[in-house]
Amino acid sequence: MNLDLIADITTAILVSFGCFLGIIGGLGMHRLGDFYSRLHAVGITDTLCSFLILSGLAFQAGLTLVTVKLILVFLFLFFTSPTASFSLANNAWNWGLKPENLPVELAESYEGDDS
Repeated sequence: MNLDLIADITTAILVSFGCFLGIIGGLGMHRLGDFYSRLHAVGITDTLCSFLILSGLAFQAGLTLVTVKLILVFLFLFFTSPTASFSLANNAWNWGLKPENLPVELAESYEGDDS
């Protein structure tokens, strides 16, 4: 097999899986009920989605400066996406946004917490 054909097939597979995960994250954001569930669905899928898409693009580019730039973009996303998800959830909790459908034990402890 030709190496260009292998690179094209690998790129197509990686980018397709990345796009599929992006769609799954979007569906989770649309279908899930409360803020925390939606944030969890998107927070989990966005890092892996970006990794797969950027890996496919880097595989297509070969060993060039473009690949180094794609790796740097991924490293930036790898550190900032979970941090942003945590910051959003933490601020929502601190401002009093209560998750829906809490178990009874957690709901009682949440009601008593006025901090």
